Amino acid sequence: MNPDTPNTLTWTEFERVDLRMGTIVEARPFPEARRPAYQLLIDFGPEIGLKKSSAQITHHYTPEGLVGRQVLAVVNFPPKQIGKFRSEVLVTGLADADGHIVLAAVAGPVPNGSRLI
Repeated sequence: MNPDTPNTLTWTEFERVDLRMGTIVEARPFPEARRPAYQLLIDFGPEIGLKKSSAQITHHYTPEGLVGRQVLAVVNFPPKQIGKFRSEVLVTGLADADGHIVLAAVAGPVPNGSRLI
């Protein structure tokens, strides 16, 4: 962090966050999670491949409605063990007025693995 502006990132710090677009190829309920969640399998293209994620997005989405949807995810966080499930990427979203997560999206389709720049 820059000590003169503590809430400001440097460009180098921002570049370390690897945000990529992927397509959900599988979504299923995750009943073992403490809070309602889905287990997702996401295709990030040939460079990154298939990655798993646990996402607390059950209020606005169904597993069937998620398959084929593109999502923006952080792909360079360390994996997180959630029970017997290993979440490898962090899917991004924002809270609606009631605190339920709405997935972050782009205006149109882009190739899997595309990096946010």
